Amino acid sequence: MDRLTQLREYMEKERLDAFYIAKPANVRCISGFTGEDSFLFITKANQYFITDARYTEQASYECPDYELVNWRINFGYSMGKAVAYCADKDGVKTIGFEQDHLTFEKWNSMQAELSAEMVPTLNVIEGFRAIKTPEEIKNLTVACDIASRAFEKIIKDIRPGVTEKEIASRLAHYMVMEGADTKPYGGIVISGAKSSLLHGIPDSKPIEYGDFVLMDYGCQYKGYLSDMTRTVVVGKADAKQKEVYDLCRRMTEDTEASVKPGVTGTSCYEASMEAIKDTEYLKYNYTGIGHGVGLFVHELPFIGLNCENILQENSVMTVEPGIYIPGWGGVRIEDQGIITKDGYENLISATHELIEL
Repeated sequence: MDRLTQLREYMEKERLDAFYIAKPANVRCISGFTGEDSFLFITKANQYFITDARYTEQASYECPDYELVNWRINFGYSMGKAVAYCADKDGVKTIGFEQDHLTFEKWNSMQAELSAEMVPTLNVIEGFRAIKTPEEIKNLTVACDIASRAFEKIIKDIRPGVTEKEIASRLAHYMVMEGADTKPYGGIVISGAKSSLLHGIPDSKPIEYGDFVLMDYGCQYKGYLSDMTRTVVVGKADAKQKEVYDLCRRMTEDTEASVKPGVTGTSCYEASMEAIKDTEYLKYNYTGIGHGVGLFVHELPFIGLNCENILQENSVMTVEPGIYIPGWGGVRIEDQGIITKDGYENLISATHELIEL
């Protein structure tokens, strides 16, 4: 069943006459449109593509079954008037919308123009996106292959004196040269004591002998994302670095062994705790250790404490436990894989073993 049909079935069940979509990833999921700054208005009988002159030609190619509505030119920059035009044309009385994304400005504009009732919804289309199609799995697999090949290249560049920003820049370059989309979505390259920062920002800090270097990065391929993390040591690892790294590796592998259809995200998190539950490092773990990946880097479902969502076949997810010790450093090993009927199929080829450069 395609996503548009799924949405209309949801609308029928919830007695919604229409659905307004503003999240870019959800616009693409339903319509196939790959551009930006565009919105959908879906009714029981019709579908409207709301955009402006920058994207009307592209939309005519990518969304031939949609009526194009230029909200800037034809409706004086008023989203409310554009949506009211669509709603009045189809006799709409109730409209679902994404409550976590609709801005107050656009909501206010709609309230001023609409006689229909606005009904808040949450994670409707995100729920459809959690289960990937064969084409999506293919694109995600290629994105993971690109990131894995970039890792094999970047480890040859990591040495004392090179800055975090230089490594981050080279990683982005390698991924594009390996076939990624040219639009990056960011990456984390942090070293030394900074590696305990879960989402640290690369800066001009030179890498030093003995540093952990943590690289959390990925790329887009046809809009679909990869997300992986590897932590390496510059020089020879000391005893504590080896101990922490080995514990993190066990956490990752124990979690992946627990991932399968029908289990909860919480049960997989609990599996990750086995390696460190009786160690001094228990307090240094982070309780969110996995997430879906697709058109957006953090999608449904999730793995972590109090994640009671049920994992399903054909979801593509990360597994990323870590140990983060303030003032000393941290280790994270992150894979991205498909949930199959038999378990977790890792799409990242980079080794789990500790690399000493």
